[in-house]
Amino acid sequence: MEDSFFSEVTDRIRFGGIDSTNPISFRVYEANRLVLGKRMEDHLRIAVCLWHSFNWPGSDVFGVGTFDRPWLDPRLEPMIAARAKLDAAFEFIRKLGVPFFCFHDRDIAPEGGTFRESRANLETMVAETETHMARSGVKLLWGTANLFSHPRYAAGAATNPDPEVFAYAAAQVKLMLEMTKRLDGANYVLWGGREGYETLLNTDIGREEAQLARFLSMVAEHKHRIGFKGTLLIEPKPQEPTKHQYDYDAATVHSFLARHDLDREYRLNLEVNHATLAGHSFQHEVAYAISHGIFGSVDANRGDYQNGWDTDQFPNSVDELSLAVYEILRSGGFTTGGFNFDTKLRRQSLDRTDLFHAHIGGIDTLARALLAAALMIEDGRLEKLRRERYAGWDDELGRSILSGDALFEMLAGRVETGEIDPRARSGHQELLENIVNQEIWSADQRAVAEAAQKR
Repeated sequence: MEDSFFSEVTDRIRFGGIDSTNPISFRVYEANRLVLGKRMEDHLRIAVCLWHSFNWPGSDVFGVGTFDRPWLDPRLEPMIAARAKLDAAFEFIRKLGVPFFCFHDRDIAPEGGTFRESRANLETMVAETETHMARSGVKLLWGTANLFSHPRYAAGAATNPDPEVFAYAAAQVKLMLEMTKRLDGANYVLWGGREGYETLLNTDIGREEAQLARFLSMVAEHKHRIGFKGTLLIEPKPQEPTKHQYDYDAATVHSFLARHDLDREYRLNLEVNHATLAGHSFQHEVAYAISHGIFGSVDANRGDYQNGWDTDQFPNSVDELSLAVYEILRSGGFTTGGFNFDTKLRRQSLDRTDLFHAHIGGIDTLARALLAAALMIEDGRLEKLRRERYAGWDDELGRSILSGDALFEMLAGRVETGEIDPRARSGHQELLENIVNQEIWSADQRAVAEAAQKR
C-alpha cells in the first residue's frame, strides 16, 4: 500500500471563498472566523468518523463493496491492515483540517480469537493512535464499543436473554471506556443498535429494561471509578437494525433515564437521520434535549425523504440545519460535544477524492447554517416574539398559578365573575418562518458581498 493514500490532495484544504472554482476548497468554512465572538472551529467542533469512511467497503444488502479500501482486503494480515487504515484515516483528517475524530473499538483494531487477543490488539492500536494524535494535534471527540456487529450480539448486548453476553459486553465497554480515557476523549457514546426486539413473541420488555438500566448504571459507576472526566452519551434511534429500539427518541431516553435515576449521568448524542426516522424534525430533538438539560453532541447527516431507512448521507440543507444550530447557539453552544460526520459516501462515489468532496460540502453546509443561526440570534426578533407570547406567565396571574398560590376554586371563581375572559392571540407562524428565511438569505448575501470585497 502507498505511503500516501490520498496523494491527489497534496496539502491541507484551504478556504477559497464563495466564488472559488477549486472543488477541493472550503467556500464558507473558515476555522478562525469569529462568529458571535467565538471561532467557527470552536462553535462547530467537527469530527470525522472512522467507521463509514474507513471501515465500510461500500456494500449493501444487495451487493458487495465498491470502494477502494485496500486495508479491508481479507487476505491481509489483520494488524497490518489496521495500521494502514489508521494511517489513511489520519492523513485524511490532517488534510481536511478538522479538530476531532470518533471511532468504535473495532474500527481501529481487529477482533481476536479470544477476548484477551482483542484486548491486546486494541491496546496496540490505541498506542498507534496516540502517536498519530500527537503528530497531528487531532483530538478524540468520542469513543464507543461495537456491540452490534458480532453474531454474539444478534439478540442485543445489555438486553440479551443470555447473561454471558451481557458480561462479555460489559468487559468490552469497560475496556473501551478506559481506552477513551487514555486518549483524553471528550465523550463516550453508547448506541443500542440491537437493544430492542424483532418480535414480542419471545421478548420480556420489562426484564430487558431492567437489564439495560443495570448495564448503564455499571458504565456510570466505572466512569467515576477510573476518573473519566468526559460525558457519557446515549444515541437515540427508533429502529434498524431491530424492529423496535428501546432508545427510540430523545423523550423516550429521557423518560428511561429519569425512571432509573440516571438522568444526571447521561446526555444525548442526537443524529439528524435518526430524528427523522422517529417522525421528528432534527430541531425538535435538539430543542427537547436542551430544554430538559440532556443535550450533548450531534451526528451530522441526513436521510432521503423517499426512503424509510438510515441512509446517513452528507448534510446539504442549510434550511434544515440552521434551525437546529439556532437552538444550540441560544442555549450557549456545545460543551464537550460537537458535530461528528456519521456519514456515508454513495456506493457510486468511487474516487478517493470523493471523500473530500463529501466532507467539504457537509462542513460548508454546517458553516452556512451557523452564520444564518448567528444572524437570528443577533437580530433578536425570534426571541422577542417567543418571549412576548409567554409574557402573561410573568404577570401576577401566571406567577400565582406556577407558585401554587392560585387554587382551582380561585381560578374558577375569577372566570365565573367574568374577570378572566381570554381571547385567542396570533402565533405569527408565517411571520416567524419569514424571519428565518430572511436571515438565511442575508447570510448568503453577506457571503457574496465579502467575496466581492476580496476580489
